[in-house]
Amino acid sequence: MTDPALDAETLRERAVASLVTARDRTILLTSCVDGPDLTAQHSPLMSPLVWDLAHIGNQEEQWLLRAVGGQEAIRPEIDSIYDAFEHPRAERPKLPLLPPEEARRYASDVRGRALDVLESTAFHGERLTEAGFAFGMVAQHEQQHDETMLITHQLRSGPQALTAPDPQPVPLFTGPFEVLVPGGPFTMGTSDEPWALDNERPAHRREVAPFHIDTTPVTNAAYQAFIADGGYDEPRWWTAEGWAHIRRNSVTAPLFWRRDGGQWLRRRFGATEAVPPDEPVLHVCWYEADAYARWAGRRLPTEAEWEKAARHDPAGDRSARYPWGDADPGPEHANLGQRHLRPAPAGSYPAGGSPLGVRQLIGDVWEWTSSDFLPYPGFRAFPYKEYSEAFFGPKYKVLRGGSFAVDAVACRGTFRNWDHPIRRQIFSGFRTARSESV
Repeated sequence: MTDPALDAETLRERAVASLVTARDRTILLTSCVDGPDLTAQHSPLMSPLVWDLAHIGNQEEQWLLRAVGGQEAIRPEIDSIYDAFEHPRAERPKLPLLPPEEARRYASDVRGRALDVLESTAFHGERLTEAGFAFGMVAQHEQQHDETMLITHQLRSGPQALTAPDPQPVPLFTGPFEVLVPGGPFTMGTSDEPWALDNERPAHRREVAPFHIDTTPVTNAAYQAFIADGGYDEPRWWTAEGWAHIRRNSVTAPLFWRRDGGQWLRRRFGATEAVPPDEPVLHVCWYEADAYARWAGRRLPTEAEWEKAARHDPAGDRSARYPWGDADPGPEHANLGQRHLRPAPAGSYPAGGSPLGVRQLIGDVWEWTSSDFLPYPGFRAFPYKEYSEAFFGPKYKVLRGGSFAVDAVACRGTFRNWDHPIRRQIFSGFRTARSESV
């Protein structure tokens, strides 16, 4: 039997490492620009960076200091200011936000106290602290806002503020363009991943008919063929809502792309560059992904199909944590954690492939699925309804797999993301599928 004390110490170390990694990234994203850039709203779709910074601290205070530690509130008067459900993003610049230095001091003060709480917390007996869940939830929350802040950096005008090495170049992928995923039941979701969020639970059996799925995400070169063939001018490829959206908003290419003579250029974190043909296409909305799939004679995979392709090992009839198995992601498996500021070329990370040979299911780009965001059978909201339950329904489409902007703590084979089908500022791409008979 494993030593319970050792288990607790391992969990504590994991929680500390996850919290520190998230905070290091937050500091990077909020220290590489000056005060005006922190307090400005760079897009009505996003919060000022300084709002995210103090919101991160406020959520950590509410859950780790108050809920877990039983401590009195440090700044109860700011709770409503940093309530994401009370104030839409477009309204947040008008709020009496903490100035940058005060926000930094507040977040730092909360973190110091939270680490003290962590030292004295038992990881059993209470659902909120079982296996360190509350600390994992807070680390995931901060990393999710780090991704949001990285999106804000992409949307801001002005010179480049962030740099990172490019992914390693790889030979042009020449493997099969699609993989057959056998039909039959598989286990979807999880009941035993310690830090899994409520919408990932519980584990349940799903039946999926055999289908083919793209080996890699759709590339820029492939998407350019759709544009060149008049894809944005042909209503038969679009849903009625999608056609109305792109016409109303004059959408003719992925966000941040522009045509310059005979080539496509894009703006990426303040720098302009030629669109790389071998990278997965980025910054497309669900309507664009769906239209491309129709044009290609295919479709978007359902969420269940995507998860079966990513987790199911037919040799053992089991669902693994990741395509490559149960081990935590390493740099050989996937492009995660803002290690790079772009997707890796299609076909990268063969060590991260699934047993069937599907690649890049984790990292690089969030992948749109055809599915609405809905609860699993037996879903129970925890620890608060607003995390998932408030978003269930046909207004939101599910994205899977994470992106280069996602940290490993907030990305796994069961992790579910969701957004409106019009959203393009997110780091979203897609792959296509087809039923076996098609």
